[in-house]
Order: sequence, then C-alpha cells, then structure tokens
Amino acid sequence: MNDYFSIKMTDDEIRGISSIGLAHLGDAVYELLVRSWLCVHGKATGKGLHRATIALVCAKAQCRLSEKILPLLTEEEQAVFRRGRNANVHTVPRSTSRGEYQQATALEALFGWLYLRGQRERINQLFMTMMEGEE
Repeated sequence: MNDYFSIKMTDDEIRGISSIGLAHLGDAVYELLVRSWLCVHGKATGKGLHRATIALVCAKAQCRLSEKILPLLTEEEQAVFRRGRNANVHTVPRSTSRGEYQQATALEALFGWLYLRGQRERINQLFMTMMEGEE
C-alpha cells in the first residue's frame, strides 16, 4: 500500500512526470502550506481566511514571493524551476501576465518535485523564507 502523505519517489520516477504534473501537485502543497500558515498566525476567520488564502496563492503573489528564494536554490532546484517555468501553459488568467504565471508554475513545479522526493524540510525552509515579512 502506498502512503500518499509520506510519498517518496526515485529521481527516475519523478522525471517521468511532466512539468505540468509537478506543478499540479506543487499547487496543492503550496496551498496547504499557506492555509496552515494563515491558521497558525491567527487569521482563521471564515470569509477573511478564504480571501487571505486567495491573495497568497494567486500567480502574482507566488511570482513575487518566489523571488525571495531564487538565490537560495541549488543547481538541481534551479533546473527544476526552469523546467516548470518553461512548461507549455495554454491558458493564463486575465489578472496576471504570462511571465508571472510562468514563474508561479515554476514555483509549484519545484514544490511538487521536492514533495515527491520526500524533502519536507527543504519545502518548509523555502516556504518560511518566502513568508518572511508577510505577517
């Protein structure tokens, strides 16, 4: 039986997943972190909580926050980030530019990749760096 809460795949298995697939998973990882962060920081109030979540998970915010971690990425992480940024995305929300959306997709792909490798501490380290000053 697989334990999908603690999944860990080999690098070869992960390479078989498309950039969009990694971003799809990373989007959920990132949103879970944001929701947890908001609750821990006392922002857990109904409609306000939902709005705060949306404000932090939108592509513009992900793009802005990802800039904080770019200098900290290893060469391998940078390669995954580039792979995610270069993913062939067909639709871009009107509220964001193509560049912002690509950067957000890159961040999500990185988080998906780290999650599948079982690198929870690294995800948390990068996320905490992103959230510095956001309180």
